[in-house]
Amino acid sequence: MVGEKGAPGAKGRSGASSGSRTGPRDPSARTESGDPWDDGLIARRAGEAGGGERGPVGESRAPAAQTVPPLAYDGPLRTRLDALRELVGLSRARLDSGTLAEAGRVLDEAAARRRLSGQHTVVAIAGATGSGKSTLFNALAGVAISETGVRRPTTAAPIACSWSDGAASLIDRLGIPGRLRRRPLQSPEAEAQLRGLVLVDLPDHDSAAVQHREQVDRILALVDAVIWVVDPEKYADAILHERYLRPLAGHAEVMFVVLNQVDRLPGEASHQVLDDLRRLLDEDGVALREYGEPGATVLSLSALTGDGVGELREALEQFVAERGAPARRVRADLDAAAARLWPMYADQRRAGLSERTRDEFAARLADAVGATAAGEAAERAWLRNANRACGTPWLRLWRWYQDRSEPPTGRLALQAPVDEEATARQRVEHAVRVLSESAATGLPAPWAQAVREAAVRGAQGLPEALDELAMRAGAPTGRPPRPGWWPAAVLAQAAMTLLQVLGGLWLLGQIIGFMSPNLGVPVVLMVIGIVGGPAVEWGCRLAARGPARRYGDEAERRLREAAAGCGRARVLDPVAAELLRYREVREQYGRVLGTAPVV
Repeated sequence: MVGEKGAPGAKGRSGASSGSRTGPRDPSARTESGDPWDDGLIARRAGEAGGGERGPVGESRAPAAQTVPPLAYDGPLRTRLDALRELVGLSRARLDSGTLAEAGRVLDEAAARRRLSGQHTVVAIAGATGSGKSTLFNALAGVAISETGVRRPTTAAPIACSWSDGAASLIDRLGIPGRLRRRPLQSPEAEAQLRGLVLVDLPDHDSAAVQHREQVDRILALVDAVIWVVDPEKYADAILHERYLRPLAGHAEVMFVVLNQVDRLPGEASHQVLDDLRRLLDEDGVALREYGEPGATVLSLSALTGDGVGELREALEQFVAERGAPARRVRADLDAAAARLWPMYADQRRAGLSERTRDEFAARLADAVGATAAGEAAERAWLRNANRACGTPWLRLWRWYQDRSEPPTGRLALQAPVDEEATARQRVEHAVRVLSESAATGLPAPWAQAVREAAVRGAQGLPEALDELAMRAGAPTGRPPRPGWWPAAVLAQAAMTLLQVLGGLWLLGQIIGFMSPNLGVPVVLMVIGIVGGPAVEWGCRLAARGPARRYGDEAERRLREAAAGCGRARVLDPVAAELLRYREVREQYGRVLGTAPVV
C-alpha cells in the first residue's frame, strides 16, 4: 500500500505524523500547501541514533511560510517560447491538434514552472527494479526515508524530500501528497550543501504495475532533472534505452547516469562496465559531460557502502547551486518539441510562386478564352472595314451582297459550340491543377494540401467568369477606328470611280452621236479609273496591315489581361496568401529554433 512506505520495521505509518511519535508539535508546522510534513520517522531515527535523546540534528523543523522568488527565464528563452506560442496560433487552422499537442504541453508546463520557485531544483531518481535507487535516495538524504528491501516493486508511490523551505508548490505540481513528503537529516552542513534541492524517489520504470509506470512518465515530464540509476545487470536494458534515454537524449544537460552496486564487481570490471555504459549512451545520442563540454554526468558508486556517493553529492551541490536546471529543462523540452515539428515547417526550397509560373498560368487562361483567336478576328474585322471603305464601288456592292447574312461589320461571333466550351473548361481546370501542383511541390503535407484547397476553391466558377469576361472584354465595340489617311483614300477611290463614269458617258455620247468622235480622251479617262480604283484599293490594303495588326494585338492584349486579372483574383491571390502564411510560420519556426529563419 502507498500508505505503508517507510524503512523496514516501521509500523503504523498513519500515526507517524501524530504528536505521540515525536512529542508535541507546533500546530503551524505545515507546508505551504497546508499538508503537515510526515517527518515522524526521521525524528524517531535521529532519536534512536542519539541514544533516545532528541538532538538538534535529528529534530524536525516545521518549514516557515515564506515567499520565494519565481523562476526567471532569460531573454532568448522567453523569445523562443513566445515564438512557439505564436507558431501554434498560426498553425491551428492547418495542423491537427495531435501534431500541436506536444508544443502546447511544453508551453503550459513552461508557464507553470515559471510561476513557481526559482530557488529550488526538482531532481527525480529513476531506475529499474532492483537498481538500488531507493538506497541511493536514503544515502543522499542521510536517513532512511524510502523503503528498501527484496520485495518488488518496493517503491509504489513517489516520495519527495526537500532540503529547504518554499518547495511545497513545486511538490504540489508533482501531485505528491503531504504524507509522502519528507525532510532530510538536518544539519547546517547538509542544508548549506544542497539548499534548494528537492529529491523525488520514483517507482520502478519497468514495474509490472501499469500505474507505477504511468506515475514515472508523468513526473519525469515535470521535474527539472533526473538521476538514472542503473546496475551492472540491467544497464543495457532495452526498455531503459529505447523508451527513456534515447527519446530524452536532448535533455543530457539535466541528466545524471549513475552506475550503482559497483561493490558487486571485482577488480577493474567496474571501469569496463562504466565504459560500456558510456558507449551505449553515445549510441543513444546522449552527450556526455566530458572535457568541459555540456552533457550528462556519468558516475559509478555503491549506495550500500557509500563509495562514490560523496562525488554524486558534490556534483548535485554544484548543479543545484547554479540554479539553471529548470531553464535548461524547459529549453530541452522546447528543442524536442521543435524537432517534432520539423517535418511540418521545413522543406528543401523557398516557398513562393515564380514569375514563370504566374506567366504560364496567365497564358493557359488566355488560351482557354481564345485570346489569340479574338485578336486575329479583330484584325480581320479591321481589314474588312478598310476594304469596304477603300474598295471599288462594284466590289463593295458584291461584298455587301455576300455579307448580308453575316454579323454586322466589326462584330465578332464568340458563341462557341458545346464541344469547344467543354474543351475551354478542361483547359481552365488543367491550368489551375498545374499551378497548384507547382506551388505545392516540396511543401510539407499540411501546407501543400492547404495550397491545393485554395486553388480548388478559387477555380469554382472560374470558367463561367472567363466566358462572361470574353464576351465583355474580347468583342470589339462598334466599328474599328479609322486612320487619318482613310478620307484621302476614299476621295481617291471616288475620283477613280468618277473618271470611269465620265469616260463612259463620253463614249456613250459619241456612240449616239451627241458628241463629236474623239476616242482618245474618254478611253484614257476610263483606263485611269479602271486601273486606278484597284490600285488605290491595293495600296490601302497594304497600308491597313500595320494598323489592323496593332488593333488585333490590342484586342488580344486586353483579353489576356482581363483573363489574367480574373485568374489572379480567384486563384493566384488565395494561393499566394497560403504561401505567405506558410512563409510566416517558417520564419516563426526559425525563431523557435533560436536560429535564423528557415529558408
